[in-house]
Amino acid sequence: MTAQVFLYGTLLDPGVLERMAGRRGLARRLRPARLPGYRRVALRGTPYPTLLRDPRAATDGAVLRLSPAAMARLGAYEGALYRLRPVRVLTGRGRARARAWTAEPRRADRLRDWPVPPR
Repeated sequence: MTAQVFLYGTLLDPGVLERMAGRRGLARRLRPARLPGYRRVALRGTPYPTLLRDPRAATDGAVLRLSPAAMARLGAYEGALYRLRPVRVLTGRGRARARAWTAEPRRADRLRDWPVPPR
């Protein structure tokens, strides 16, 4: 069974996504999405982002359906600081359920927004 994930950080880079998921051509299936109510900030002590609830914000990213094997590989890439949590995103087709890897809010650097990765 596949799962839809919302990507908002390093996995938006096609090379990183395909290398970590172990599947070529995967980046072509990314669909733009926006996550209302969250802000992309730095994960304290790392060069990586996490999401932090903020009712005035929205985070741009992409959604993608992944196989269980790809999910497992990307979960290993994300590491122990992140958990897969349910979110509701906006896509070109309307609202959709997805899951996103996020860290505990106490690990977020609330004062440091994480820049949008280039595509």
